[in-house]
Amino acid sequence: MALRFGIEEEYFVVDPVSREVVPRAAAVVRRAGAALGERASTELVAYLAEAKTSPCDDLDKLGEQIRSMRAVMAAAAAAEGVRLAATGTPVLGDLVPAPITRGARYAESLAFYRGLDDEQSICSCHVHVEMPDRERAVQVSNHLRPWLPTLLALAANSPYWVGRDTGHACWRALAWARWPVAGPPPYFASAGHYDDLVGALLECGALMDSGTIFWDVRPSARLPTIEVRLADVAPTAGEASVFAALVRALVQMSSDAVDAGERAPDPPPEMLRAAYWMAARHGLAGRGLDVRTGRPATFGAQAGDLLAHVRPALRGTGDLDAVARGVRRLVAGGTGADLQRGAHRRRGRLTDVVDAVLLPGQ
Repeated sequence: MALRFGIEEEYFVVDPVSREVVPRAAAVVRRAGAALGERASTELVAYLAEAKTSPCDDLDKLGEQIRSMRAVMAAAAAAEGVRLAATGTPVLGDLVPAPITRGARYAESLAFYRGLDDEQSICSCHVHVEMPDRERAVQVSNHLRPWLPTLLALAANSPYWVGRDTGHACWRALAWARWPVAGPPPYFASAGHYDDLVGALLECGALMDSGTIFWDVRPSARLPTIEVRLADVAPTAGEASVFAALVRALVQMSSDAVDAGERAPDPPPEMLRAAYWMAARHGLAGRGLDVRTGRPATFGAQAGDLLAHVRPALRGTGDLDAVARGVRRLVAGGTGADLQRGAHRRRGRLTDVVDAVLLPGQ
């Protein structure tokens, strides 16, 4: 039986004329909530709007949900006189300090994390895949770790930051890495080991609460899922659904490896950190590092390895053809970061970059 899965994704609210980010997310979310209910929500920063799918077991159904929720969010934005952009970092706008959404928890976060919240202007995609229990989620997390840099490269969609090209394909990942508990998760011997470490981080004051565990893979604090949180929001619904299906297949293969008693690889943290940076720097093009071997390898090549690795799971769900086409299209044609830079090259205008990642219908 196929594992159920779903996604959460965030969008920047932008002015339709200047294309700069504007703090109008609350109004957009209120209007979208008429159709989406609690599946539309605000975020810490007042120009970020979030939407979520319901869990489902079929890729076609998930793709339809993503297209539908994006259409609802785009229509709500248009009715409020603004637009929504699907990019991991803001292309244009006055961002520091970022306007914080009203609410007790957001105020507590600002008091706790200070300047980190001031610059927390990023939009990501979180993929949830159902798990039978937290122990399985932690063991699956261990098996996912060697593939995380490749997933990061595939999802790169944040080359610009406030009017400049950062020289990176995924600047969001580097902005996120400054937080005390973020990036690739440690190797955990058990769910008890996970709880002990989280408890120590809470006790010493490195975490505000359990909701601020921002590792790129974690057992969800509120759902019976493992949550893979490392991706930039995808520029299109099609790319979002392909990425979610790839993650689900990797989770399935990792769960099967746990059942078989296979020990997960444990690449050195220094190697994993370096591979993360290279994935964020180059995306699928240029130099890369394979943490499974410790040798140079482009992430485009590793994307092919990942596809081969998850092929049995994709066959089992009937998703192989769709995901293989999607991955090959990214490797051959470029990621969201390449899309954004291509839009800029045509006329040298950053407004064109924003236009390239507006949700459809805007």
